[in-house]
Amino acid sequence: MYTISKLAKEANVGVETIRFYERKGLLEQPIKPIQGYRQYTEQALSRVLFIKRAQYLGFTLAEISSLLILSASNCEDVQQLAEQKLAVIEDKLRDLLNLKESLVSLVSDCKNNPSDKDCPIIQSLQP
Repeated sequence: MYTISKLAKEANVGVETIRFYERKGLLEQPIKPIQGYRQYTEQALSRVLFIKRAQYLGFTLAEISSLLILSASNCEDVQQLAEQKLAVIEDKLRDLLNLKESLVSLVSDCKNNPSDKDCPIIQSLQP
């Protein structure tokens, strides 16, 4: 059993993160005894670690909430959510590669620019 501070320490998060997860309904807040501190279980620790791993993979808290609900469901539903997330990530990667190509081109234009007054990068940002 863990107090909130011990739970946070074990999960390598702040106490406010635990409270935030509770407010968002991702983590159940244990009942507080009349005297003493709330006691969190190993299951609570597992849940916080699950949330952090899912965040690391790029899932939003809303998506994590869906994953937690789907954890009692079949794998096909979870797979569908993961495939949707993968498609979003692939779109972002394409956008980042396009942005990189644009910046490489602009930096090259700037390096080869004979004029000190007309910067190709600034010109490209003008409407």
